[in-house]
Amino acid sequence: MTELIDRPTTSTPEWLLRAEPGLCPCGCIGKRHKGSFVEKTLRGGASVLRQVVFSDDTATRGGLLQRVDPRVKVLTMVGLLLAAGFVHSSLVLVGLYALTLAAAAASGLPLGFFVKRVWLFVPIFTGIVVLPATLSIVTAGHVVIPLWTWDGTVEGITSQGLATAARLVLRVAVSISIVVLVTLTTPWSRLLAGLRGLGVPKMFILVIGMAYRYLFHLLTVVMDMYEARKARTIGKQKHDKAARGFVAATAGVTIGKAHQLAEEVHQAMTARGFRGDAKTLDAPKLSLRDGVCLLTAAAIAFAALFVDGLLV
Repeated sequence: MTELIDRPTTSTPEWLLRAEPGLCPCGCIGKRHKGSFVEKTLRGGASVLRQVVFSDDTATRGGLLQRVDPRVKVLTMVGLLLAAGFVHSSLVLVGLYALTLAAAAASGLPLGFFVKRVWLFVPIFTGIVVLPATLSIVTAGHVVIPLWTWDGTVEGITSQGLATAARLVLRVAVSISIVVLVTLTTPWSRLLAGLRGLGVPKMFILVIGMAYRYLFHLLTVVMDMYEARKARTIGKQKHDKAARGFVAATAGVTIGKAHQLAEEVHQAMTARGFRGDAKTLDAPKLSLRDGVCLLTAAAIAFAALFVDGLLV
């Protein structure tokens, strides 16, 4: 868990940036070989499995949000997402983000891991959209960082563009924080049961439930095939035609195994009475805590919209 918390925040996966262990610089104990990107990719997949296990651990802790009914958490998530989408003030968005950090701390989540998990994806999904909006040719205004001159007019990054970009990034950060907060504090089975309790169709629950399970199972199958090939290979592995053929064969075998396993699992689940409803050991029951949580979220959403109307 410490390894997950201490990872650097970059848009590039950490397992592709990790340096290979060096040997003696004099070369007396062997040569240093460049690591395989395939091996790094599979190791990165293994780290995804560890993150899922860590998420399951945090979802079973006795924190603030862990004790709230999943149906209430889904409703509050939707309400807060709508409020964040209609807010136009950066100060209000900062306040909402601070509340998500407070809720994460009250739920026993490591703040470092929570912040990195959110801001790791913000540059990827918003960078391309944000950068053009800062230019004067897109957002007119006072140029604070001149970049070029066009027909005697200085063009560059404007203060209004920076404000628009900051507001967009903050809105995305708040939205991702709310979703991550719900997923980290709710076991997957209970989350599906909560969605079904809110009237989500059975087919939708079945598809996302099976996709979640198959994603990690197929990842394990690919890792096993690669490790088996690596254990039977003598010397340095080459990225030649044979290696590309192995990748293609692996993809074909994985598709075949996925199809066969899907049939077997579906027959087994049907034989045991599965009809598309997610079941949990403890039946969800609404309590006073759930009502307080729902009212608090509604009050936060209305307060954010009211303050935003005063500031804008």
